[in-house]
Amino acid sequence: MNHRFITALFCLGLICLLDACTLAPEYIRPDAPVPPEWPKGRAYNADEQQKDTPFGGTLRWEEFFTDDNLRKLIAMALANNRDLRIAALNVELSRALYGIQRDALYPSVYATGSASKTRASGELTEPGQTRTSERYSLSLGSIAWEIDFFGRIRSLKDKALEEYLASEHARSSAQILLVSTVADAYLALAADRENLALAENTLQTQKATFAMVQRQFDLGIANDLSLRQAQTQVETARRAVAGYTQQAARDENALTILLGGTPAPRELLPSDLGSISPPKYISAGTSSEVLLGRPDVLQAEAALRAVNAEIGAARAAFFPRITLTTTYGTASEELGSLFNSHTGTWSYAPQITMPIFDARTWSALKATKVQREIAVTQYEKTVQNAFRDVADALAVRGTVNEQLAAQQALVDALAEVHRLSLQRYEKGIDSYLSVLDAQRFLFAGQQALIGFHLASLASQVRFYAVLGGGAQ
Repeated sequence: MNHRFITALFCLGLICLLDACTLAPEYIRPDAPVPPEWPKGRAYNADEQQKDTPFGGTLRWEEFFTDDNLRKLIAMALANNRDLRIAALNVELSRALYGIQRDALYPSVYATGSASKTRASGELTEPGQTRTSERYSLSLGSIAWEIDFFGRIRSLKDKALEEYLASEHARSSAQILLVSTVADAYLALAADRENLALAENTLQTQKATFAMVQRQFDLGIANDLSLRQAQTQVETARRAVAGYTQQAARDENALTILLGGTPAPRELLPSDLGSISPPKYISAGTSSEVLLGRPDVLQAEAALRAVNAEIGAARAAFFPRITLTTTYGTASEELGSLFNSHTGTWSYAPQITMPIFDARTWSALKATKVQREIAVTQYEKTVQNAFRDVADALAVRGTVNEQLAAQQALVDALAEVHRLSLQRYEKGIDSYLSVLDAQRFLFAGQQALIGFHLASLASQVRFYAVLGGGAQ
């Protein structure tokens, strides 16, 4: 009879475990507080509606980046970067913590063996009674297993699951950041190397011009002012060479850290922006709902779900908690007869704890509800920030190529101005001041052209990242 009672109670606990509902409120995803479509206007590219353009959020980074050297560097970073490794280890930690909370649903069974031998005082022992006694026992038992009738443990398990998923989404965000940062560092190095080459070429040109002015000065054709003006251009170009040499070295150091501390092979480093194969052209889709798949948005939603599950645990604290301790084993005064038929033992000890009054439970429930409101607000803020990221990236991509084309036309015009002003100076028609201005404007224009070229390529990388691309 007693065995049947224990079995029935055990089965009842399993039924509750497998079929019990939690007291957590039904989760409903908050409405996204952003417009349903992307902004439109002059600043935004009109060809976003092309049907043959792949959506950037689902495109693998190996497919988006077409430059072979860049893909190799990204692969090295994903394998060796310490920040990404920490993010991955945090995922493993959250997974283990979830396993601990999940396993609390099941009874823990322990095997216990004991042996004792005691000798009593002769003053306390009746004549003829043995003073030495022995006891041996072996038992299996479940200690203080809580039968989850009201879903308290299941709610905590659901919370741990969502925290684990949030850590996985955080790892995905870290991977997206790493991929885009490596690409940005690669492009920045290419731009600074191109600026360095420009500064070196300009320095050689300025030296040749200075030598010409020096000859004219020696012949009495040019005055001292023209000579010093020519010298200022040489020193300006020499300063630019030193500056871009320093910046290119710093770019390589930054890339080394991203790669996990291993310097990039020299053959993989770009010489200029023109040598880089541009990324694929991608689309943001037609609806802003694609933002809900961004890892940071999913992470915020997982945090919201975790708080929602915690409310279930706080509500369950108002209901009774039932725990069960059971053991089954054998005991004997002799080790050799430990497994005889008449040595069996068993026990069960159910316990119920009924809360009558505890003001802390009400405060705990209120706190979890406030935490949910905070989590909802944080989720909505994350969605809004994501929308702005994409809208800004669309505006940059829709205008940067026009800026690049205008700057190219400006550089062409400045180059012609420089050529004409130099001819006029050589013929004695104009002063060297016009040549000085033309050289200065041309050098600045060429630097700006490299900057716009960098901005054009970087805008594509940025657009890919804000769409949530690159996470696997």
